[in-house]
Amino acid sequence: MKNKVIILFLFSFIAISCDQEKSLEIAPKSFTEGDLNLCKDRKCPEITINYVEAFGNNEIAGRINKKLNDFIINSLMISENSPEAAQTIEEASNNFANSYFEDQSRFPDMAGDYFAEVSITEIYNSPELICFEMRQYLYTGGAHGYGTTSFLNIDPETGYEVSTDDVIIDKKKFIAFAESKFRSQQNIDKDQSINEVGFWFEDDTFYLPETVGFTSDSIIFVYNQYDIASYADGPIELKIPLKDAKPFLNKP
Repeated sequence: MKNKVIILFLFSFIAISCDQEKSLEIAPKSFTEGDLNLCKDRKCPEITINYVEAFGNNEIAGRINKKLNDFIINSLMISENSPEAAQTIEEASNNFANSYFEDQSRFPDMAGDYFAEVSITEIYNSPELICFEMRQYLYTGGAHGYGTTSFLNIDPETGYEVSTDDVIIDKKKFIAFAESKFRSQQNIDKDQSINEVGFWFEDDTFYLPETVGFTSDSIIFVYNQYDIASYADGPIELKIPLKDAKPFLNKP
């Protein structure tokens, strides 16, 4: 009888431990204007949101999902003077649609319908790091819309964001390394000004974009339109093989 109790206790302990250490999983989700009640019987601006949601460990998943949702909500915010701060993707989408209706009533000859496209994709996942690529593109009138690409790096053990400074061992040396790769890609000689071919680096000094992304074989930098060049130049991407960058990185 005593042995049976011990065995049952061990099985219970293992089951509880497995549940506590439940691995984090990422699942795709989507949302469109068709999910809004106010769009059931009227034409709405097109809203296409394809994103991911973390689940498994509630505390860790909650931190990750908060970051992802905040990106989507902020992407749909047309102006900082919105009547109320949205807390959910649905509320943010409602606000976007209502802003369109208001502008349409004020400017009935307004050319072009508003639209919003937001996507979040998991592009790297390891025990040390999860990387999400986050894209948004909005058109709210004018000659053209505007979009950005950014990256969110997460520590899967805590759910907290990992900054670029956390990843790079020696930032000064890494920037010099990245600049040499950038110059090679853009055919800029090492003795030339970094802005000689038309870039807008402040103080004529190369710097990294705000975020950095990772895939299984590359480290990615994206300079969005107007970051270092004109809108017409489009986003400027620099990809460096991970094996070349490894000496400068703590992770992945």
